[in-house]
Amino acid sequence: MKRAFVFPGQGAQYPGMGKDLFEQSSKAKELFVLADQILEYSISDIMFEGSEEDLKQTKVTQPAIFLHSVILAKVVGASFNPNMVAGHSLGEFSALTAAGALSFEDGLSLVYQRAMAMQAACEMNPSTMAAIIGLENELVEQICQSIDEVVVPANYNTIGQIVISGSHIGIDQAIELLKEKGARRALKLPVGGAFHSPLMEPAREKLATAITAAPITTPSCPIYQNADALPHTDTGKIRENIVAQLTSPVRWTQTVQNMFKDGAGEFIEVGPGKVLQGLVKKVNREAQVMSLSMSDK
Repeated sequence: MKRAFVFPGQGAQYPGMGKDLFEQSSKAKELFVLADQILEYSISDIMFEGSEEDLKQTKVTQPAIFLHSVILAKVVGASFNPNMVAGHSLGEFSALTAAGALSFEDGLSLVYQRAMAMQAACEMNPSTMAAIIGLENELVEQICQSIDEVVVPANYNTIGQIVISGSHIGIDQAIELLKEKGARRALKLPVGGAFHSPLMEPAREKLATAITAAPITTPSCPIYQNADALPHTDTGKIRENIVAQLTSPVRWTQTVQNMFKDGAGEFIEVGPGKVLQGLVKKVNREAQVMSLSMSDK
Protein backbone atom coordinates (compact mmCIF):
# COMPACT_ATOMS: atom_id res chain seq x y z
CA MET A 1 0.00 0.00 0.00
CA LYS A 2 1.42 3.38 -1.04
CA ARG A 3 1.48 6.42 1.24
CA ALA A 4 0.16 9.74 -0.04
CA PHE A 5 1.02 12.84 1.97
CA VAL A 6 -1.42 15.70 1.39
CA PHE A 7 -1.11 19.38 2.32
CA PRO A 8 -4.01 21.71 3.19
CA GLY A 9 -4.84 25.10 1.71
CA GLN A 10 -6.25 28.39 2.93
CA GLY A 11 -8.81 28.19 5.72
CA ALA A 12 -6.94 25.61 7.82
CA GLN A 13 -5.24 28.23 10.04
CA TYR A 14 -5.96 28.48 13.78
CA PRO A 15 -4.59 30.55 16.71
CA GLY A 16 -1.50 29.00 18.30
CA MET A 17 -0.60 27.02 15.18
CA GLY A 18 2.99 25.78 15.14
CA LYS A 19 3.78 26.73 18.74
CA ASP A 20 4.17 23.08 19.77
CA LEU A 21 6.67 22.54 16.92
CA PHE A 22 8.68 25.58 18.01
CA GLU A 23 8.77 24.46 21.65
CA GLN A 24 9.59 20.80 20.99
CA SER A 25 12.12 20.98 18.16
CA SER A 26 15.34 22.97 17.75
CA LYS A 27 15.10 22.40 13.96
CA ALA A 28 11.60 23.92 13.94
CA LYS A 29 12.85 26.87 16.01
CA GLU A 30 15.62 27.54 13.46
CA LEU A 31 13.14 27.46 10.58
CA PHE A 32 10.65 29.81 12.27
CA VAL A 33 13.49 32.28 12.99
CA LEU A 34 14.57 32.02 9.34
CA ALA A 35 10.97 32.60 8.19
CA ASP A 36 10.74 35.80 10.26
CA GLN A 37 13.95 37.01 8.58
CA ILE A 38 12.76 36.14 5.05
CA LEU A 39 9.35 37.82 5.51
CA GLU A 40 10.81 40.78 7.46
CA TYR A 41 8.10 40.59 10.12
CA SER A 42 7.49 38.17 12.98
CA ILE A 43 5.02 35.71 11.50
CA SER A 44 5.92 33.29 14.30
CA ASP A 45 4.55 35.72 16.92
CA ILE A 46 1.28 36.07 14.99
CA MET A 47 0.98 32.29 14.54
CA PHE A 48 1.67 31.51 18.21
CA GLU A 49 -0.04 34.46 19.95
CA GLY A 50 -2.31 36.14 17.38
CA SER A 51 -6.11 36.03 17.19
CA GLU A 52 -8.24 34.44 14.47
CA GLU A 53 -8.56 37.90 12.91
CA ASP A 54 -4.78 38.40 12.94
CA LEU A 55 -4.35 35.10 11.09
CA LYS A 56 -6.81 36.19 8.39
CA GLN A 57 -4.50 38.98 7.18
CA THR A 58 -3.45 38.31 3.60
CA LYS A 59 0.26 38.54 4.36
CA VAL A 60 -0.15 36.01 7.20
CA THR A 61 -2.66 33.29 6.20
CA GLN A 62 -0.91 31.59 3.31
CA PRO A 63 2.66 31.77 4.70
CA ALA A 64 1.40 30.54 8.11
CA ILE A 65 -0.22 27.40 6.67
CA PHE A 66 2.82 26.77 4.48
CA LEU A 67 5.17 27.09 7.48
CA HIS A 68 3.13 24.83 9.73
CA SER A 69 2.98 22.13 7.02
CA VAL A 70 6.56 22.28 5.76
CA ILE A 71 8.23 22.60 9.17
CA LEU A 72 6.21 19.64 10.47
CA ALA A 73 7.31 17.53 7.47
CA LYS A 74 10.94 18.53 8.06
CA VAL A 75 11.04 17.83 11.81
CA VAL A 76 9.48 14.34 11.76
CA GLY A 77 12.47 13.08 9.77
CA ALA A 78 12.08 9.54 8.42
CA SER A 79 8.35 9.52 9.24
CA PHE A 80 7.85 11.78 6.23
CA ASN A 81 8.33 9.05 3.62
CA PRO A 82 5.87 9.66 0.78
CA ASN A 83 5.36 7.57 -2.32
CA MET A 84 3.43 10.54 -3.69
CA VAL A 85 2.33 14.02 -2.57
CA ALA A 86 -0.36 16.57 -3.40
CA GLY A 87 -1.55 19.86 -1.97
CA HIS A 88 -4.88 21.69 -2.15
CA SER A 89 -4.34 25.10 -3.80
CA LEU A 90 -1.74 26.84 -1.60
CA GLY A 91 -0.89 23.35 -0.26
CA GLU A 92 0.71 22.51 -3.61
CA PHE A 93 3.60 24.84 -2.69
CA SER A 94 3.94 23.10 0.69
CA ALA A 95 3.98 19.71 -1.06
CA LEU A 96 6.64 20.84 -3.55
CA THR A 97 8.83 22.19 -0.75
CA ALA A 98 8.41 19.16 1.52
CA ALA A 99 9.28 16.87 -1.41
CA GLY A 100 12.44 18.86 -2.15
CA ALA A 101 11.42 20.50 -5.46
CA LEU A 102 11.65 23.97 -3.87
CA SER A 103 14.00 25.12 -1.13
CA PHE A 104 12.42 26.31 2.12
CA GLU A 105 13.46 29.90 1.34
CA ASP A 106 12.16 29.88 -2.24
CA GLY A 107 8.93 28.10 -1.28
CA LEU A 108 8.15 30.65 1.45
CA SER A 109 9.07 33.59 -0.77
CA LEU A 110 6.78 32.33 -3.59
CA VAL A 111 3.89 31.74 -1.17
CA TYR A 112 4.24 35.28 0.20
CA GLN A 113 4.36 36.76 -3.30
CA ARG A 114 1.35 34.63 -4.26
CA ALA A 115 -0.67 35.92 -1.29
CA MET A 116 0.11 39.57 -2.08
CA ALA A 117 -0.55 39.13 -5.82
CA MET A 118 -3.92 37.49 -5.09
CA GLN A 119 -4.85 40.31 -2.73
CA ALA A 120 -4.01 42.90 -5.40
CA ALA A 121 -6.08 40.99 -7.99
CA CYS A 122 -9.04 40.88 -5.56
CA GLU A 123 -8.86 44.66 -5.13
CA MET A 124 -8.70 45.15 -8.90
CA ASN A 125 -11.67 42.82 -9.64
CA PRO A 126 -14.20 42.66 -6.78
CA SER A 127 -15.50 39.09 -6.93
CA THR A 128 -16.43 36.10 -4.81
CA MET A 129 -16.96 32.32 -4.54
CA ALA A 130 -19.81 29.98 -3.59
CA ALA A 131 -20.02 26.38 -2.36
CA ILE A 132 -22.39 24.10 -4.27
CA ILE A 133 -23.38 20.81 -2.66
CA GLY A 134 -25.42 17.94 -4.04
CA LEU A 135 -25.14 18.29 -7.82
CA GLU A 136 -23.19 16.46 -10.53
CA ASN A 137 -20.03 18.22 -11.78
CA GLU A 138 -21.34 18.32 -15.35
CA LEU A 139 -24.54 20.13 -14.37
CA VAL A 140 -22.61 22.77 -12.39
CA GLU A 141 -20.25 23.24 -15.35
CA GLN A 142 -23.19 23.67 -17.76
CA ILE A 143 -24.88 26.28 -15.55
CA CYS A 144 -21.62 28.24 -15.22
CA GLN A 145 -21.17 28.22 -19.01
CA SER A 146 -24.75 29.44 -19.55
CA ILE A 147 -24.13 32.72 -17.66
CA ASP A 148 -22.76 35.78 -19.49
CA GLU A 149 -20.68 36.88 -16.50
CA VAL A 150 -17.38 35.28 -15.39
CA VAL A 151 -18.40 32.15 -13.41
CA VAL A 152 -16.32 28.96 -13.37
CA PRO A 153 -15.80 25.84 -11.23
CA ALA A 154 -12.86 26.67 -8.94
CA ASN A 155 -12.49 23.70 -6.57
CA TYR A 156 -13.63 20.14 -7.24
CA ASN A 157 -13.35 19.33 -3.53
CA THR A 158 -15.03 15.94 -3.32
CA ILE A 159 -17.89 14.04 -4.95
CA GLY A 160 -20.96 16.29 -4.92
CA GLN A 161 -19.11 19.35 -3.62
CA ILE A 162 -17.83 22.07 -5.94
CA VAL A 163 -16.83 25.66 -5.23
CA ILE A 164 -17.54 28.14 -8.03
CA SER A 165 -15.75 31.44 -8.57
CA GLY A 166 -16.65 34.65 -10.42
CA SER A 167 -18.09 38.14 -10.43
CA HIS A 168 -20.64 39.05 -7.75
CA ILE A 169 -23.46 39.24 -10.34
CA GLY A 170 -22.41 35.96 -11.96
CA ILE A 171 -22.24 34.10 -8.65
CA ASP A 172 -25.67 35.42 -7.62
CA GLN A 173 -27.16 34.24 -10.93
CA ALA A 174 -25.47 30.83 -10.63
CA ILE A 175 -26.72 30.32 -7.07
CA GLU A 176 -30.33 30.95 -8.19
CA LEU A 177 -30.07 28.59 -11.17
CA LEU A 178 -28.28 25.85 -9.20
CA LYS A 179 -30.90 25.98 -6.44
CA GLU A 180 -33.59 25.58 -9.10
CA LYS A 181 -31.71 22.50 -10.37
CA GLY A 182 -31.85 20.94 -6.91
CA ALA A 183 -28.58 21.87 -5.18
CA ARG A 184 -28.79 20.87 -1.50
CA ARG A 185 -26.79 23.98 -0.64
CA ALA A 186 -25.60 26.92 -2.72
CA LEU A 187 -24.12 29.66 -0.61
CA LYS A 188 -21.58 32.45 -0.93
CA LEU A 189 -18.30 32.04 0.93
CA PRO A 190 -16.70 34.77 3.07
CA VAL A 191 -13.73 35.28 0.73
CA GLY A 192 -12.23 38.39 -0.80
CA GLY A 193 -12.13 37.30 -4.43
CA ALA A 194 -12.66 34.78 -7.21
CA PHE A 195 -9.70 32.45 -6.66
CA HIS A 196 -8.85 29.90 -9.38
CA SER A 197 -10.74 31.85 -12.03
CA PRO A 198 -9.83 34.12 -14.99
CA LEU A 199 -10.23 37.08 -12.61
CA MET A 200 -6.90 36.03 -11.02
CA GLU A 201 -5.04 36.68 -14.30
CA PRO A 202 -3.20 39.78 -12.93
CA ALA A 203 -1.93 37.63 -10.03
CA ARG A 204 -0.93 34.81 -12.39
CA GLU A 205 1.13 37.24 -14.50
CA LYS A 206 2.93 38.62 -11.44
CA LEU A 207 3.60 35.21 -9.96
CA ALA A 208 4.72 33.71 -13.29
CA THR A 209 7.78 35.98 -13.26
CA ALA A 210 8.78 34.84 -9.75
CA ILE A 211 8.13 31.15 -10.52
CA THR A 212 10.16 31.35 -13.73
CA ALA A 213 13.10 32.73 -11.73
CA ALA A 214 12.86 30.22 -8.84
CA PRO A 215 15.08 27.12 -9.04
CA ILE A 216 12.93 23.95 -9.16
CA THR A 217 14.58 20.56 -8.79
CA THR A 218 13.21 17.04 -9.30
CA PRO A 219 11.01 16.13 -6.29
CA SER A 220 11.71 13.02 -4.21
CA CYS A 221 8.43 11.47 -5.44
CA PRO A 222 5.67 12.34 -7.94
CA ILE A 223 3.50 15.36 -7.12
CA TYR A 224 -0.11 15.23 -8.30
CA GLN A 225 -0.85 18.80 -9.36
CA ASN A 226 -4.07 20.80 -9.11
CA ALA A 227 -4.14 21.95 -12.73
CA ASP A 228 -4.39 18.48 -14.29
CA ALA A 229 -4.66 16.03 -11.31
CA LEU A 230 -1.75 14.04 -12.75
CA PRO A 231 1.60 12.98 -11.24
CA HIS A 232 4.69 14.94 -12.24
CA THR A 233 8.42 14.85 -11.59
CA ASP A 234 9.49 16.85 -14.68
CA THR A 235 10.53 20.29 -13.47
CA GLY A 236 9.32 22.09 -16.60
CA LYS A 237 5.83 20.62 -16.28
CA ILE A 238 5.75 21.32 -12.52
CA ARG A 239 6.62 24.97 -13.18
CA GLU A 240 3.98 25.26 -15.92
CA ASN A 241 1.29 23.79 -13.63
CA ILE A 242 1.98 26.03 -10.64
CA VAL A 243 1.78 29.09 -12.91
CA ALA A 244 -1.53 27.81 -14.34
CA GLN A 245 -2.89 27.03 -10.88
CA LEU A 246 -4.05 30.56 -10.04
CA THR A 247 -6.51 30.76 -12.92
CA SER A 248 -7.47 27.10 -13.31
CA PRO A 249 -9.58 24.90 -11.02
CA VAL A 250 -8.24 22.79 -8.17
CA ARG A 251 -9.04 19.25 -9.35
CA TRP A 252 -8.89 17.68 -5.90
CA THR A 253 -11.52 14.96 -6.43
CA GLN A 254 -9.75 13.85 -9.60
CA THR A 255 -6.35 14.03 -7.85
CA VAL A 256 -7.49 11.71 -5.04
CA GLN A 257 -9.08 9.33 -7.56
CA ASN A 258 -5.82 9.20 -9.54
CA MET A 259 -3.76 8.59 -6.41
CA PHE A 260 -6.03 5.65 -5.53
CA LYS A 261 -5.73 4.31 -9.04
CA ASP A 262 -1.94 4.47 -8.68
CA GLY A 263 -1.93 2.46 -5.44
CA ALA A 264 -2.40 4.96 -2.58
CA GLY A 265 -4.22 3.49 0.40
CA GLU A 266 -2.98 5.68 3.24
CA PHE A 267 -3.50 9.45 3.12
CA ILE A 268 -1.57 11.46 5.71
CA GLU A 269 -2.49 15.14 6.11
CA VAL A 270 0.50 17.36 6.86
CA GLY A 271 -0.35 20.70 8.46
CA PRO A 272 -3.18 22.39 10.32
CA GLY A 273 -6.68 20.91 10.45
CA LYS A 274 -8.31 17.77 9.08
CA VAL A 275 -10.25 19.10 6.09
CA LEU A 276 -8.45 17.00 3.48
CA GLN A 277 -8.98 13.78 5.45
CA GLY A 278 -12.74 14.37 5.26
CA LEU A 279 -12.62 15.14 1.54
CA VAL A 280 -10.52 12.02 0.80
CA LYS A 281 -12.92 9.80 2.79
CA LYS A 282 -15.87 11.10 0.76
CA VAL A 283 -14.07 10.25 -2.49
CA ASN A 284 -13.27 6.71 -1.28
CA ARG A 285 -14.56 5.30 2.00
CA GLU A 286 -11.86 2.63 2.02
CA ALA A 287 -9.08 5.20 2.41
CA GLN A 288 -7.07 5.17 5.61
CA VAL A 289 -6.72 8.80 6.68
CA MET A 290 -4.65 10.34 9.47
CA SER A 291 -2.65 13.41 10.48
CA LEU A 292 1.12 13.66 10.69
CA SER A 293 2.17 14.81 14.16
CA MET A 294 5.28 15.45 16.24
CA SER A 295 4.74 12.10 17.98
CA ASP A 296 5.53 10.40 14.65
CA LYS A 297 9.21 11.34 14.98
